[in-house]
This record gives sequence, structure tokens and C-alpha cells, in this order.
Amino acid sequence: MIAAALRLRDAYGTSIVTEIKSQTGRVVPAGSLYVTLDRLQSRGLVNTYAGDPVPGRGGRPKRIVEVTAKGSAAVAHYREACLRMWSGLEGDLGEAVDAR
Repeated sequence: MIAAALRLRDAYGTSIVTEIKSQTGRVVPAGSLYVTLDRLQSRGLVNTYAGDPVPGRGGRPKRIVEVTAKGSAAVAHYREACLRMWSGLEGDLGEAVDAR
């Protein structure tokens, strides 16, 4: 979710869900999104604030998600850890993809 918010810059719930689905094919239920955003915010990885009221939403504002410096660092750390884990598996991954 943090990576999706970073990609979008001015992210909000629906745009994050759409970005995750378009990049991964994974469907994220809106309820799960907001529970996760609350947890990420409590850990200082994102901040959320109310955007401008939107007429299509009955005048309610969108909840805008802003990734903090701590959140960006966490994504960078996770990416590096994944790259280290996947290093040397290219041949094995190719066989797994072919087996599908």
C-alpha cells in the first residue's frame, strides 16, 4: 500500500486499490485498505488528511494518504531485502513460471 501511495503521489483509498490491482492483479477490499492505513499511520509510515469536499461523494472529503520519510525508508528496506532473497533464483523462477 505504501508503494502504491508513493507511485500515485496524491493517493486516496480508491486510487490505491486501483493501483494495486493494475500493478499486481490483486483485489484489495476497501475495508482492508482502511484498517491497514490506520495501522501504517499508527506506526508513522503514512499520514492521512481530509482533502477538499467532493460533490460526487455528497460533499464528503477524500482521505488523502501521504507517505512519510519513515514510510519511504521502510519501502526501500523491504525492496532491498526482497532483492537479496530473490538473488540467484532467476533460473528457478523461470521454471516455476513455465510450469503454470
